[in-house]
Amino acid sequence: MMKRREFISLLGGATAAWPLAARAQQSKRMRRIGVLIGQAETDPEGQARVKAFREGLEKLGWTDGRNLQIDYRWLGGDVSRLSTYAPELVRLAPDVIMVNGTPSLAALQRATKTIPIVFAQVSDPVGGGFVASVAHPGGNITGFTDYEYAFAVKWLELLKEIVPGVARVAVVHDAENILAARFLPHIEDGGPSFGVQVSRAAVRDAAEIEPTIDAFAGSSDGGLIVLAAPLTLLHRDRIISQAVHHRLPAVYPYRAFALSGGLISYGVDVLDMYRGAASYVDRILKGERPADLPVQFATKFEFVVNLKAAKAIGVTMPTSILLRASEVIE
Repeated sequence: MMKRREFISLLGGATAAWPLAARAQQSKRMRRIGVLIGQAETDPEGQARVKAFREGLEKLGWTDGRNLQIDYRWLGGDVSRLSTYAPELVRLAPDVIMVNGTPSLAALQRATKTIPIVFAQVSDPVGGGFVASVAHPGGNITGFTDYEYAFAVKWLELLKEIVPGVARVAVVHDAENILAARFLPHIEDGGPSFGVQVSRAAVRDAAEIEPTIDAFAGSSDGGLIVLAAPLTLLHRDRIISQAVHHRLPAVYPYRAFALSGGLISYGVDVLDMYRGAASYVDRILKGERPADLPVQFATKFEFVVNLKAAKAIGVTMPTSILLRASEVIE
């Protein structure tokens, strides 16, 4: 017969083991996150961003299909889908939602005030009303911000350095993207100091890209600045093709444009932001609150020069540009 002291000792050991077993079981339970992406599912750049996000999660112990279920919604550059996709993701009641872009974040903010949201590539989250402050977001939203609006003058400066004779610049932007209205004034205000006349080239869909650029390209002193948006990224091949056709030097906001044949790109390291977003999703899944996670600014930038594109439009790339480039495509 077991002695009373032995029984109590055994019982105590078993009791102590219960919380450990419970914690182990809890850590293995399936968690759920939603992902709302502005790009098309078939776009290699959209896939690269999602891959960087997934790899970031995997390094932190989260694997889709093992202890995590990821529900994706792809806008394909069509913001009208937000009225369906944002509420749809909220109804799935995920533990966290990851989102890219200001219009998509605004749609999610309208759809939920409680589900934690981590964003990437959102400019001026304080001015946009998404967080109370950078240091203390204060609500259910936090994430990684890309550009300050004044950064847009850098694109104008680079264009003028590459082709000093540029006197007219058209800013190609998505007419429906609310960020354009905030970047454009900085470029327009900077125009006179560079001896450049700035005009707006708004497009609403792919069909408007060619005629809009055609209408601008009337002489040899023109250049383009292309603003970031799901629409311009999705149809970057059309924009680049028209720039080459009219021999227009152009500056683009992301490396993906230069890889697709654009002359130069200067902007944040986008994939780094998605890895960062994964780190915040991990912290929220482990119990931290978005309100307590400060908004992070981009710290890595990419300056990519495409010499093949330069040759196609008859531009000799200055040595000063090549020396500063983080990547040169031959």
